[in-house]
Amino acid sequence: MTAIFPVIIQEDDLPASFLSRKGVVSWPYMTNTIRSADMIAPLKGLVLAGGESSRMGLDKGTIEYHGMPQRDYLMSLLLSNLPEVFLSSRPGQVIDGHWPMMEDAYTGLGPFGAILTAFHKEPHCAWLVVACDFPLLDQNAILQLIQQRNPKSVATSFLDTHTLMPEPWISILEPSLYPLLQQYYQRGRSSLRGILVDYNSTVIRPDDPDILLNANTPEESEALKLRIKSRLEPTPEEE
Repeated sequence: MTAIFPVIIQEDDLPASFLSRKGVVSWPYMTNTIRSADMIAPLKGLVLAGGESSRMGLDKGTIEYHGMPQRDYLMSLLLSNLPEVFLSSRPGQVIDGHWPMMEDAYTGLGPFGAILTAFHKEPHCAWLVVACDFPLLDQNAILQLIQQRNPKSVATSFLDTHTLMPEPWISILEPSLYPLLQQYYQRGRSSLRGILVDYNSTVIRPDDPDILLNANTPEESEALKLRIKSRLEPTPEEE
């Protein structure tokens, strides 16, 4: 059975089967996924910091948007909501700091390999994964994702309102996703977004769509630094 991916996502136009609650879209099944409706997996965090950052020209995790390296900001952000968070790294990568590390066991796959590694380590846990690409990610967004988590689907992700696709690199990934990741890996595929589209994932509209603005080049990074600065400046009413 092939999933029908809507070209334009409007709540009023979607079949009732796509909607789990207002503002939340569930993609249809393509396969039977084994999971228990009575159990909710414990949630841990994973900051994806093992990328090559080739377009940026330097490690994205070291860029400071909030007065500290982005990976430290994200680790602190997740630790304020979760009991255990890991910082992923590629083999041989040197990262300063005191954070719990998780070195990729699946090399050459980028963040897909980091997620496979996390599930290999803790297959019965769900993982809240965030990449270092999103400087505007904040506490409100993390709380929204956790509060609207759907543990009955393979993942809960934010909807990118520009592409109308799930954003895989700010997501909660459930244990039921692990066998699908393994299947994709065995077939030589490594597209997490592809899995989220093909299988039963839940997509929610972010309260603040700007959290999905990413920085992959120095120009994008500088533009988002200015946006963050403007957000912090008081309005005339606040002065």
